Amino acid sequence: MPSSLNRLRRGTDGQYQGGGRAGGGVDHHRLVINETRFVAEETRERVFAAMRDLNYAPSLVARSLKVKETNSIGMLVTTSSNPFFAEVVRGVERYCFEQGYNLMLGNTEGQAETALSYLKMMLRKRVDGLLIMCSEGQQEVFNQLDWLKSLPVVVMDWGMENGEVDLIADNSHRGGYLATRHLLGLGHTAIGCITGPHSRAPANQRQAGFEQAMLEAGLTVNPGWIQEGDFDCASGAAAMTRLLALPERPTALFVCNDMMAMGVISAAHQAGLVIPRDLSIVGYDNVALAQFMSPPLTTVNQPKEELGRLAVTRLLARINGEPIANRMITVDPDLVIRHSCAPFSSPDSKPV
Repeated sequence: MPSSLNRLRRGTDGQYQGGGRAGGGVDHHRLVINETRFVAEETRERVFAAMRDLNYAPSLVARSLKVKETNSIGMLVTTSSNPFFAEVVRGVERYCFEQGYNLMLGNTEGQAETALSYLKMMLRKRVDGLLIMCSEGQQEVFNQLDWLKSLPVVVMDWGMENGEVDLIADNSHRGGYLATRHLLGLGHTAIGCITGPHSRAPANQRQAGFEQAMLEAGLTVNPGWIQEGDFDCASGAAAMTRLLALPERPTALFVCNDMMAMGVISAAHQAGLVIPRDLSIVGYDNVALAQFMSPPLTTVNQPKEELGRLAVTRLLARINGEPIANRMITVDPDLVIRHSCAPFSSPDSKPV
């Protein structure tokens, strides 16, 4: 054991005891952490200094194991400003409330450091379980939780698969397949795809579904018509701008989420194109805004309320110690047809 840890002892409850190093007894150490009695400021500073030196954060996890249920659930989400996430979170919060649980939400803003900070805060608050709906920092979060097998964890949709936790996700491959089959059914053969970031599994799965449908139709995918976005409006507009610069362009697009589709429609409109006369578009997610776009967007519907309900149901089952064999639940999406697609008008017409 390193010399800096010589005065650090582990109690029978699994908590690290740092009072000796701080120059006070273990009781002082506990009083400072629990804030149950007055402790002189000088002693408090010594305890906090010892905690920093000894990287005391793991003991917060150990402390959370000692208490009974708090009827609270933590949730790490990539961004609550994206309508898709906001709608899922609303479903999670509603179902938590119905079951008598409070939801503690941490918006990671796409930063691993923020995700870890929220995780530590939630453990301080002694949440009964954790929902994870983010990709950034997820491995670091799993590393922090690796030894904490008693804390139930459910990963939702954008999370990566981990054999130690439950996963609730939509069938993104099928969603991409359904979207592309719809465009093929309208007579389009020059079909492009604006994907999400390839670092995220759902983006790759949706693209794979697109490619399978094209292959089954005997069509070759034009690599120039595959453009990567970042699941936001700006990246959708940028991808459309790149397609507009090509000498030959697709007559239809499968866009892997509705926010990028909104950017695509904006860029197409600024270029003088009329949707769907000049370009047919299918989105993904069916966020509430999709029906109010101009034109209303045909899109693959993710059952967001169902995703939230299933995630909370599974997490509560784990919290209550119910025996569950299957660790992965897949929810099938469906296609919502509106007015952003039209039949391919003529074999002699130029691509848009």
